[in-house]
Amino acid sequence: MMLTTTEQIVGKKIVQTLGVARGNTIRARHIGKDILAALKTLVGGEIEEYTKLIAEAREQAIDRMVDSAREMGANAVVSVRFTTSYVMGTASEILAYGTAVVVE
Repeated sequence: MMLTTTEQIVGKKIVQTLGVARGNTIRARHIGKDILAALKTLVGGEIEEYTKLIAEAREQAIDRMVDSAREMGANAVVSVRFTTSYVMGTASEILAYGTAVVVE
């Protein structure tokens, strides 16, 4: 499955547009990681625990978007975008979406 943030794929021709493919996940923070993160804010630097959490959530959202596109019969997704939303105090949603297409 080809994924791109552009509207076209260089060297490929879009022969069919199938619709919006999307995948999401909602992840909650872990109290133990919150404590480590709070300590990290005292000294500064990257909060690796949250970086890893968001990276895993993004990959899961991409996987689900790809599954959605495959179910529609697509072999590519163009105009891929990500969005996040705050669900509750300790949970956020990551949504990956794009246009499922058939290219040749």
